[in-house]
Amino acid sequence: MKKIIYDITPFTTLDYKDNLSCIVWFISCNMRCQYCYNTNIIECKDGNYAIKDLFEFLEKRVGLLDAVVLSGGEATKHDLLPICKKIKSMGFKIKLDTNGTNLQLVKELIQNDYLDYIALDFKALEENFQAITNSKLYDKFLETLKYLIKIDFDFEVRTTLHEDLIDEKQLNKMIEQLYDLGYKNNFYIQNFLNVDNYANLTEPKNSIDKELLSNKLNILWRN
Repeated sequence: MKKIIYDITPFTTLDYKDNLSCIVWFISCNMRCQYCYNTNIIECKDGNYAIKDLFEFLEKRVGLLDAVVLSGGEATKHDLLPICKKIKSMGFKIKLDTNGTNLQLVKELIQNDYLDYIALDFKALEENFQAITNSKLYDKFLETLKYLIKIDFDFEVRTTLHEDLIDEKQLNKMIEQLYDLGYKNNFYIQNFLNVDNYANLTEPKNSIDKELLSNKLNILWRN
């Protein structure tokens, strides 16, 4: 059986608000974001754990953890339906971290009531999406964003900020786009972490003046 899980973080209070969770890190991704530091997870052809290992781990955590966070890599590169069905049957909530490029799977997971929360990555505007992600998947992300807004699903949008890649003007355009589409939740901006990454990025030379950002959405800063 292929090992599609790179690692399991056994306990976190940070990744899913108000829930004691574990994080499942799935191998593989369909993007190569310049700032990504999970290169070992993304390039990995065979992980360290099989799905049965995850279930054995979770059986020992029933009553101790509230939720399971599916992350990566890109978790939706894998068939999550049977995995989520089993996790839910054990009584856990499920949060999905995703770049939003597999709308069909997201729809199926939601329609089966397998997901409780989604964190959707808004990588960049269409104009610089390919440069930042090394992919042509902007339209797929946008479809998922519109779908989640339309059905009023419980989700957040988040963006990783490296000020040499995204400036105030672009960030404000992103905020305007979210607002115009009807997104009303918090917009989380997480600062770039200066560790090994695809583009060998270091600390940005530019900086954002937070006072110049649009107030149409409630912005929350992470790290």
